[in-house]
Amino acid sequence: MLDDVRSVTDASFPTISYESWEMLSEGGSALGDEDVDTTHYWLYSPGTDACMWDRFYEDGCMGLGWGELGDLSAYGSKAEIRSKLQEISESDSRYFNAVQITWQFAHDVKPGDVIFAKRGLREIIGRGVVEGDYEYEPDAYVEYPNLHKVRWTNKGRWTHDSQFAVKALTDVTDYTDFVAKINAYFEDEEEGEAVVESVSNLTSYGKADFLAQVYMSEEQYDTLVGVLRSKKNVILQGAPGVGKTFAAKRLAYSMMGVKDPERVMMVQFHQSYSYEDFIEGYRPSKDGFELARGAFYTFCKRAAEDDENEYFFIIDEINRGNLSKIFGELFMLIENDKRGPKNKLQLLYSRELFHVPSNVYLIGMMNTADRSLAMLDYALRRRFAFFDLKPGFDSDGFVSYHDGLASAKLNDLLACVVRLNEAIATDDTLGDGFCIGHSYFCNMRPGDVSDARLSAIVEYELVPMLREYWFDEPGKVREWSERLRRAVK
Repeated sequence: MLDDVRSVTDASFPTISYESWEMLSEGGSALGDEDVDTTHYWLYSPGTDACMWDRFYEDGCMGLGWGELGDLSAYGSKAEIRSKLQEISESDSRYFNAVQITWQFAHDVKPGDVIFAKRGLREIIGRGVVEGDYEYEPDAYVEYPNLHKVRWTNKGRWTHDSQFAVKALTDVTDYTDFVAKINAYFEDEEEGEAVVESVSNLTSYGKADFLAQVYMSEEQYDTLVGVLRSKKNVILQGAPGVGKTFAAKRLAYSMMGVKDPERVMMVQFHQSYSYEDFIEGYRPSKDGFELARGAFYTFCKRAAEDDENEYFFIIDEINRGNLSKIFGELFMLIENDKRGPKNKLQLLYSRELFHVPSNVYLIGMMNTADRSLAMLDYALRRRFAFFDLKPGFDSDGFVSYHDGLASAKLNDLLACVVRLNEAIATDDTLGDGFCIGHSYFCNMRPGDVSDARLSAIVEYELVPMLREYWFDEPGKVREWSERLRRAVK
């Protein structure tokens, strides 16, 4: 087969493979969902060494060079761009990066995509959202005539812990860990300019900020913080929609007194999550297998080097994982009185003596309404405190929030949900752990509270949940479904 190919071309096998992939990638999705709009994330350099950054930021755009190619939208394939570059340079170079970048800039970057602006190999300097299709404007910027309109949302300096790709434009959508880490730099930041270089430049965040965002009483907050400080490990448990995930990171920020995403890490457990993902294990490499460190191991090492500050490791869906398998010998080390370098155990693979720093706190989240999950391992249960998060419909924050929406139908629906929760709580087959949370009704503005929005919440979120709760009692499902529907009519 390879001999047949060599009979018609002198190109190397890697070159043939690349160009074959290139041709296929221009033909659309093999899964048949090329019509689905997907937000892509791009790492982008605004000029050589970000020399155009200030101007592009002020003008609300992003630009690309290669002006000698003219209008990039005039090229029907990457092969045409390559031919033009070879003609201009009088060279037979393949121009892999130049072809890929120019094609993607003109054809793949779309409105709604997120741009991470970079300088050099380690510094993020801004974030923006694409707002316009590709334009060729040779009179706007002499050296950067290829443009997209961009609404830049953040400007600052954030140093990354690993090197970036050298290319001027790189699609990083599939690198979810990388995207999450970059997004964390901007999480909860106000739009505009920010310089993040040290703790003193980070946004302060305290108890009042937490209570303004999380619908919990001050007494409950004080209790939760006290339990976590003394136990070191806590599980936030509650029914769907009580805001467990929303509260977890804000709890960490409030205890730190500052929004510092570098000191907070979140993972989600699932059936395939393992000790190798969490602590360490051998992974395939080009030379065979190599020892790779897991998320909790690396987090603890970082915390140990900064023992003057608190670190928070958050585990979503903690009861979905095989906890004995995931934690291994750390069952003992996470206990509050077994923390620190005086209490070390030998790790399974590396044989390293390892300890959990005393400045690390663990926050787990658990859905009490998921009947498909087994009970927590008793060995782990002893090491965590359990804090119930309940629907916050009667909290001062939520009352103020829904009063501000000024919607009579929303008030009727909330009153119906409160009565429904009373019925669920007193049901022998359900109980408090199945009550409906307040987060189904959050993040609305006065203009958002329409009949269609409220009906969608009822029909596509609440009623399906009731069918699951009372799968063997259709009469109750019909009764409460009709009550909810009447509340929004």
